[in-house]
Amino acid sequence: MPVTRSARGLRTKIRLLRYHDPVPTYHVENFGCRATQADGAALDRQFESRGLIRAAAAQADLVILNSCTVTRAADQDARAAIRRVQRQNPLARIIVTGCYAQRAPEEVAALPGVSVVIGNSHKHQLADLILPDPLASSRNLKLPAHSDQQFLPLTALTEKRDLRTENAIHVSDIFAHTELLAAPVFESAGREAGLSHEDRTRPTLKVQDGCDNRCSFCVIPSVRGHSRSLKLSEVIREVNALVESGYREVVISGINLGRWGRDLAPSSSFEHLVRTILSDTKLEKLRISSVEPMDWSDELIQLVAWSTRIAKHAHVPLQSGSDAVLRRMHRKYRPWHYREKIEKIRGAMPTAAIGADVMAGFPGETDAEFDATRKLIEDLPLTYLHVFTYSARPGTPAAALQNQLPVHVARERTRILRDLGAAKKLAFMRSFAGKHLPAITLNLLRTSADGEFTEALTDNYLKLCLKGNHRPNRWIQARIDGAENGVLISRG
Repeated sequence: MPVTRSARGLRTKIRLLRYHDPVPTYHVENFGCRATQADGAALDRQFESRGLIRAAAAQADLVILNSCTVTRAADQDARAAIRRVQRQNPLARIIVTGCYAQRAPEEVAALPGVSVVIGNSHKHQLADLILPDPLASSRNLKLPAHSDQQFLPLTALTEKRDLRTENAIHVSDIFAHTELLAAPVFESAGREAGLSHEDRTRPTLKVQDGCDNRCSFCVIPSVRGHSRSLKLSEVIREVNALVESGYREVVISGINLGRWGRDLAPSSSFEHLVRTILSDTKLEKLRISSVEPMDWSDELIQLVAWSTRIAKHAHVPLQSGSDAVLRRMHRKYRPWHYREKIEKIRGAMPTAAIGADVMAGFPGETDAEFDATRKLIEDLPLTYLHVFTYSARPGTPAAALQNQLPVHVARERTRILRDLGAAKKLAFMRSFAGKHLPAITLNLLRTSADGEFTEALTDNYLKLCLKGNHRPNRWIQARIDGAENGVLISRG
């Protein structure tokens, strides 16, 4: 090809030639929470089992965008990604799945460049839907043609609208959905850098999905459905497989993790799951992700406190410290309940990291109600905060409430809470100066005037820079020299 041809023309020819390569390529891009990332890992398994090869988004034949919809910004991120893929890889087939696809399939299908929309209700069938022949050759890589027999939300079936588009939509009632996608999610740097299994660290395993709570601000139940648990035998099989592959720490997660087991027959409990992982696997360290306040039972607190194989870390969503706001949010606890749980956790685990989700700017939040949240956080032994600005989600009760706060007020309250969280985290970190903490080495290096440092994560969930170049996935005892720029330093 003459060098005078345009770069775009060259890329187009390469793309056309790639369709005649023996094996088609795919790329999964995940947005949002760990649950979405876990779904994305399961999608990787689907495509890899069919012989497809993973590639960068700019080169892949199929680009799957696994969307989030928890905030307005999450929707915007998905739309921006669609535009980016279409610009960088105009011949790619773009498939949008995930929570945004489940919530607003027609809106997503109408976006330029989108080929297929597959909601959470059909995500477990995604590879079959877009590659109906598992032996499909890339010589004829085609997506299903538009059909009148599309899957649509039940609400859409009751409305007199013409839902036909040129794109296929596969979305149905999420509350009839019983599947649970489960595959380990690894530290992102490991997969993107092409590191081996030995060098990738801290896999997260989703063991629960969906939520039966009905918080007035939350769209998640309507896009993920009822609470569903991964069977105990499958959890143990996955954890044992990770241990056999050399992983020393596993994080278990879920949308409403503390409700694991209640939907199983016979019914079980989250505490039983944790005890069984300890008894039936040789996992060195189990880390528990976010658990709702009412699910931090005395039994669970003591189990985490007593076992040396469970990381000393509790994430306990708060949302608000105002009783009136919690009631408007339809949360199932009061501020004094929350205080009692946090104080019990701190009493049982003096060095544990204790984190909270907090929402600023909920509709009608007065200065006094916001002040109640700030004061409660100041009083409690929390060590870090995840602070979110309220975002009205279509169809949620909170979106219809009066007195939606001005954006600048909500953002200012977010800033105040984030500053408070940063101060509490810094004080917690500085309390370990001169002490030793167990930590697991990660696969990232930093270079400074003092030489090379390896990143690590302490048992109690603090980032650590460890002097020297250390192999990933190793537990070490680190002497803490201090805290700089939001991380602990060990010059060892």
